[in-house]
Amino acid sequence: MPRGPRGGSLFGVNRIVFVNGQVFDGTGAPAAPADVVVRDDRIDRVQAGGGTPIEPNDQVVDCTGATVMPGLVESHSHLTFPSAVGHIDPSFNPPLDVSFFRHMPTPDEHLEIARRNAKILLDHGFTSAYSAGSLTPVPTEVRLREEIAAGTTPGPRLRAASFERDNNPVQMGPDGPKPKQTGPAAVREFIAEQAAIGFDAVKLLMSNDDVFVEGGSMITQYSPEEAQAAGQQARESGVWLNCHAQSPESIKLAVRHGFRSVYHCTYADAEAVDLLEEHKDSIFLSPAVGIMWANVYEGAEYGIDTAMAEKMGSVKALRAMTELYPELRKRGLRVLPGGDYGFPNNPIGRNARDLELFVRLFGYSPAEALRATTQYGGQVMDLPVGLLTPGYFADVLVVRGEPVQDVSVLQDTDNLLAIMQNGAFYKLAEQLTAA
Repeated sequence: MPRGPRGGSLFGVNRIVFVNGQVFDGTGAPAAPADVVVRDDRIDRVQAGGGTPIEPNDQVVDCTGATVMPGLVESHSHLTFPSAVGHIDPSFNPPLDVSFFRHMPTPDEHLEIARRNAKILLDHGFTSAYSAGSLTPVPTEVRLREEIAAGTTPGPRLRAASFERDNNPVQMGPDGPKPKQTGPAAVREFIAEQAAIGFDAVKLLMSNDDVFVEGGSMITQYSPEEAQAAGQQARESGVWLNCHAQSPESIKLAVRHGFRSVYHCTYADAEAVDLLEEHKDSIFLSPAVGIMWANVYEGAEYGIDTAMAEKMGSVKALRAMTELYPELRKRGLRVLPGGDYGFPNNPIGRNARDLELFVRLFGYSPAEALRATTQYGGQVMDLPVGLLTPGYFADVLVVRGEPVQDVSVLQDTDNLLAIMQNGAFYKLAEQLTAA
């Protein structure tokens, strides 16, 4: 049956056939000549060597000189953060300026910001996004996820996550500080509440952060009993657990108690690394190297000079990441690009830079970095995305050049000749239609 603009082929079109391109299927195998055949919203087949017989009413896309590959997956998404390319908001720039929270947008205004960011992320080739947490308790991401799924808002298909629970016994609010319950029961209550709201995942700040308090990255904020309660409640409520974890103990607690996605993981010690390897089939890591790189090298315009980057812990963290993550790569951990984008010096839309940093800093080959943001990205989404293989959703990029040799080509939207999501073209360059 013909589908509309977000759900498969256009009226009168039987199939969409990508021909004459080099195909990177997402598995990490070398790109090779092949045809990719899309029917409705799914990959129908990948014909090695090309030569697919063309049927009446097929739409043929000539990809000569280009690479056909899966859509990208952002594993550490913050679509409610205010800064994106072309839309910089310096009022959300911790620790220097957090005045954003003194002139908070209304829920509808914040949803509009998230819609804008979702479109920008899709413009840059990201057809799926796994949230690393909402900026406020308002369920903006739940609404956004449903709009994207319904086709009323363009953006990457989204796994929505709650705002971050920090386990501080004092909670700041518009009326000043007030006590907040801690302990296993309070953790359970929070997770159950967020699940009932409709979030796919709940995020806990298992460690603090140097940005907030000196030495904060080494402060573990949850007890073993609280971490155990979190894991039990998440399973009962049917949600995933995400966490910000930098200290060795916070990482170990997360792994032992069933957290699924661990962000940063900066200071994992030998015991933590061994534990991560033991659980590598059930855990995902997103180092967020993008924000650390931006703080160290690209923050001066926004007051983050070298001294401030040192104070924020970014210099030390970037150094630790470059030592840790090559080892985690060797041990087969699923490490995914996703760099905490949404700050003034690290705006949404620059997300593909993480792939280049994986190659430059962590020792990944370009193909390995691409696999991390496609196949592994599909796995963290727990959806049939991230591979060009029969039965998977037809999320397809046509990229000028050879990203399998140079991942930096993905940072230029002019190189994204086609962006397909669910079998429908979101973008199709005139040169492909002319060919």
